[in-house]
Amino acid sequence: MSATTDPAPGLPAGTLDAVRDRLAAHPGPVTPHRVAEALREAGRPVGDATVLAVYESLRRDIVGAGPLEPLLRLPDVTDVLVNGPEEVYLDRGRGLERTGTTFPDEAAVRRLAQRLAAAAGRRLDDAAPHADLRLADGTRFHAVLAPVSRPGTALSLRVPRRQHFSLADLVAAGGLSREGARLLEAVLAARLAFLVSGGTGSGKTTLLSALLSAVPATERLVVVEDASELRPEHPHVVGLEGRPPNIEGAGAIDVRTLVRQALRMRPDRLVVGEVRGAEVVDLLAALNTGHEGGCGTLHANSAADVPARVEALALAAGLDRAAAHSQLASGVDLVLHVVRGRDGARRLREVAAPEREPTGLVRMVTAVEFDSAGRSRTGPAADRLDALLDRRAG
Repeated sequence: MSATTDPAPGLPAGTLDAVRDRLAAHPGPVTPHRVAEALREAGRPVGDATVLAVYESLRRDIVGAGPLEPLLRLPDVTDVLVNGPEEVYLDRGRGLERTGTTFPDEAAVRRLAQRLAAAAGRRLDDAAPHADLRLADGTRFHAVLAPVSRPGTALSLRVPRRQHFSLADLVAAGGLSREGARLLEAVLAARLAFLVSGGTGSGKTTLLSALLSAVPATERLVVVEDASELRPEHPHVVGLEGRPPNIEGAGAIDVRTLVRQALRMRPDRLVVGEVRGAEVVDLLAALNTGHEGGCGTLHANSAADVPARVEALALAAGLDRAAAHSQLASGVDLVLHVVRGRDGARRLREVAAPEREPTGLVRMVTAVEFDSAGRSRTGPAADRLDALLDRRAG
């Protein structure tokens, strides 16, 4: 695809910078009239086409995500990535594609990063060269300034899903087989506690959102997230979102605090959008004290890696190894592992159940495995899965 940050190629070198400097010297709204005046003062051409081209370029530089805004609005875009002024990529579910969008120079990328950070009340400069925040439209924004980042300032924007996927939509898209969808519906009906595991960009949030959309309308969902991404189509959703510290370093609200608050809000299902810190201890405690049907997502390379990942997070929060494994074994019924194939497609790969070994440690055992075509193969834990579904159904 092709795009450009300059809507009027052929402008004399330095024209935009000259106009920008003159407008900055006399703050006020950017209008075509003020642009024309600045062009005259700079001794530049003042034809209608030039004025409108400069105005549009400057407007895009100060509104929204600037030159990245058209990319963010493209259908199916999930990520837009900037590696310095010359390299801009996007992902539409088929892997990364390099775009024709570029920035005039490194300073332009840096200005955009600092403006977006400032709009969210965050500091981004040489003293604090990185920021992770959510923009007003829900886009997740991360930036690392050069020279910490090479070959220039690096921006990562994760676009919130505009479409609400249902399980039927995932079946139609090939991310889930009909058999897999029926199994997940049974898991929800049985109110089993589960974690959706997978790597970055594997579709964990999409699958969890679709599952929550299938929860009966009579149930109250309390969703806790560090940055709001889950948008289930459900009539009774209460969302709690973490907050980073402000410029003065105060006012932070972490996910662990919000999980504790959620437990006091009468949730029929407690949902932690992404378990990646000390909140794992409170979630496991909740799943072990009568909060059926709780769920969340967890970064892991495979279902088999989930116990080690939970153990590491729990240890960092002060829960010892034996207790972490004990809580995992008794609180979590299933792990749903999703993967992103080489073709960019996201699929449910495995449903696994925890099994406690004689040592007291937990390992994940496959109950059902799905190939790239959605065909299923039962594993050693298939009987355990059937027993869980039958017991809860009864």
